[in-house]
Amino acid sequence: MPTRRVHHLAAATAAATTALTTVLTAVGAAPVHAAAGGLHLVQPGESIQQAVDAALPGDTVQLLPGEYRGSIRITTPGLTLRGAGPTSVILPADTTRAGAPAAETAAACAAAGHGLCVVGTDDRPLTGVTVEALAVTGFRKNGINATGTDGMTVRATHVHDNGQQGISQEKSTRGVITANESTRNGQSGVFLANSVDSEGGALSAAGTVVSGNQLTDNRIGVTVRRLRDLTVEQNEIHGNCGGVFVVGDEGVPRAGALTVTRNRVVANNRYCPPNPRLDHIQGAGIVLTGAEETTVTENHVRDNVGASPFSGGIVLVHSVVGVANARNTVADNFLAGNGPADIADRDTGSDNSFARNQCAVSEPAGHC
Repeated sequence: MPTRRVHHLAAATAAATTALTTVLTAVGAAPVHAAAGGLHLVQPGESIQQAVDAALPGDTVQLLPGEYRGSIRITTPGLTLRGAGPTSVILPADTTRAGAPAAETAAACAAAGHGLCVVGTDDRPLTGVTVEALAVTGFRKNGINATGTDGMTVRATHVHDNGQQGISQEKSTRGVITANESTRNGQSGVFLANSVDSEGGALSAAGTVVSGNQLTDNRIGVTVRRLRDLTVEQNEIHGNCGGVFVVGDEGVPRAGALTVTRNRVVANNRYCPPNPRLDHIQGAGIVLTGAEETTVTENHVRDNVGASPFSGGIVLVHSVVGVANARNTVADNFLAGNGPADIADRDTGSDNSFARNQCAVSEPAGHC
């Protein structure tokens, strides 16, 4: 059982920590510090879930480089799940090979099609979980799926080629999603929402930050749906169908009261076909739809070109249920080469403001 074997694997732990420090330094993240709690080492072929189940609040589960098969479910507060960088890879269980069934605690996560589930409840949010320096790939739905969390950190992960979201958080507060690479996922690289399976007004994310991530070749780089009180900043977002979508509807409170700032949103020109709810998406930079009191500032937005209702550099469009954007501010952005326009206000709202943007073409004229 891979629990607390600290002494005879001390050299391996030191090597893994050195590798992790190298990864975090490369992406500009904070260095690694010694864990205050117990240490649970896991080698390829061993069960991550067994180590997670054995861990106490504040413990660290450390993965050595290699492949690990099967979904994982975390319900322990303060737990850190740490790899040695993108060479610590979590993959779906190999159903073609005979062996022990998945641990019971992970069964719900596996059945849902997710790779890593971090699970709290509305009444008792799961606090202080950290997931860092590992890869999650090949899952039918979400790579990293969190719900009902508070103060969760996802850092320096490589989440790629999953069927729906790369990194997803629902009904969660004070999250930090930083220095990750999320690519080639079927929906969003990073997806933040009040809930995916119910309607309702926007919830407060209480200062959640999405910062310093590389988001490429997804349907959408970052989607924020029916949330308030968060920041999307300093991300590199390119090669998706759309860069950033802030999505609201008629629910009260309205989505918004958030900031999108200092991101590089470049050439998000993949074609994503329409679905029963939305038209096709292509060439969409930063899109506000049904949002209020959102600030879009100091972003570098260029070469997003398409013929979708969402196409252009920074675009305001009413929501699918016809709700207009309200009291949003688009200011101090640099835009170039976007088409059909650098800034496009295709909405019916009249109280959105545009100021000091450097751009060539706006619709209507006058926003550059």
